[in-house]
Amino acid sequence: MIYELTALEQEAMLRELRQVFDETTTEVLGRVLGRMAARMEEMRVPREQPPDLQGALAKLAEAQRRTEERVASLEDVVRKLVEVQLRIEERVTSLEERVISLEDAVRKLIEAQVRTEVEVRQLAEAQRYMAQDMAAFKGRQLELTYLERTGAYFGPLLRRVRALLPVELEDDLEAHLSPEEFRDLLLLDLLVRGRPRYREEVPEVWLAVEISAVIDRHDVERALRRAGYLRRAGYRAIPTVTGERATEGADQEAGARNVLMLLDGRAISWEEALNEVLS
Repeated sequence: MIYELTALEQEAMLRELRQVFDETTTEVLGRVLGRMAARMEEMRVPREQPPDLQGALAKLAEAQRRTEERVASLEDVVRKLVEVQLRIEERVTSLEERVISLEDAVRKLIEAQVRTEVEVRQLAEAQRYMAQDMAAFKGRQLELTYLERTGAYFGPLLRRVRALLPVELEDDLEAHLSPEEFRDLLLLDLLVRGRPRYREEVPEVWLAVEISAVIDRHDVERALRRAGYLRRAGYRAIPTVTGERATEGADQEAGARNVLMLLDGRAISWEEALNEVLS
């Protein structure tokens, strides 16, 4: 026999089932939520680690701290190095500018030095020419002076002294000399004749005179050569040089070759030169 529930009984049974379901669901859900909360707490608060792992972590943390300090210190050093590098670059730039300025100044100085050297050479050349001109002018003045005052300069050595030029003897000279020798003899500055003042027994002699403000070796050589021409033509010619002063070479050459030298009227090697022409 089938028992059929009434509508009221069915409704009451459904309420009891819903209540059981709700209680069961709430209990299960509470337990699940409790476990989840406990797990989350475990994840939030670390459990106690083994003692050796804690020490390793502490050392690692300390090493990390020192590394960070060193990195910070290194960053400071690098920053300072960068600043120093910038200052060095600024100084190098300034130095390069100074070097460029100095090089420009040196270049201008060298150019000025070159111009100065050129001007000095030109001045020295001009002075050399001027000195030559002055020497030639002074020599010409001396020639005129000796020609005009022959007695004053040569009178202490010769009696009845007379000055003349080689051209006055041209006929006799050309007969004994080659054209080249004759032309060279015509360049003789002065020809002086007379008898030795204190040697009465000595016949007339001739002085082949080269005149120069400063007597040098070339003057001595010219006097010797031209006196030799006169001797070949039959004249007792004494090579003679005269002037204000003489070089050391001229003095040595004249002494060695028995050449008469007159320095401001003072006779040197007169007896030696006279004996040379008389021998």
